Amino acid sequence: MKSFITAATITGFAALAHAAVPGFDVSAYQENIDFSKAYSDGDRFVIIKATEGTTFKSSQFSSQYIGATDAGLIRGAYHFAQPASSSGAAQAEYFAANGGGWSGDGITLPGALDIEYNPNGATCYGLSAAAMVDWIEDFVTTYESQTGRWPLIYTTLDWWTTCTGNSPNFADRCPLWLARYASSVGDTPAGWDYATIWQYNANYPQGGDSDTFNGDESRLVALATGEA
Repeated sequence: MKSFITAATITGFAALAHAAVPGFDVSAYQENIDFSKAYSDGDRFVIIKATEGTTFKSSQFSSQYIGATDAGLIRGAYHFAQPASSSGAAQAEYFAANGGGWSGDGITLPGALDIEYNPNGATCYGLSAAAMVDWIEDFVTTYESQTGRWPLIYTTLDWWTTCTGNSPNFADRCPLWLARYASSVGDTPAGWDYATIWQYNANYPQGGDSDTFNGDESRLVALATGEA
């Protein structure tokens, strides 16, 4: 069985309070993922890009989601935020209607809001820290009203500090999916005591990014079912 635990990541895993469950995340750039091999190699979850803004839906989402399901992986979807283009509510509704929904079937993670560096302009999308916090609030409350679940929030400590003023407003509702490519998960944004999921490199063997869930497999299932 392949393991993602290497000399470079043992220190990071030691910092986690529980057993770690390996997983990964993918987007349309990864067209030929062998999900069955991922499962046999030890991965137990995958998060798949579904949407961006209110106009983009990944051309690979449906086939990736079905492939992950057929392989036995717990799977979820993520939405790449574009705060300059439309409201948080509009994007949450679009996401929920185009792959980001949730069901209590035990294999569906709550959707994730990917909020991070703007790939095409100002780092904070032209919004003040207060306006960004309001935008995220608009998204997460609308997503919860649409699905019954609070979304995961994917971000980095640097972006969150720069663009939200290190707001603690979401830690009591939204599990943290933290990106940090290093030997340990490091500090978390304000309010979060730990990262539920840590994205620790962009070198997943089949393409995409490598992640680890902070807990054992029963806790991963609990996150999927809504019991955690």
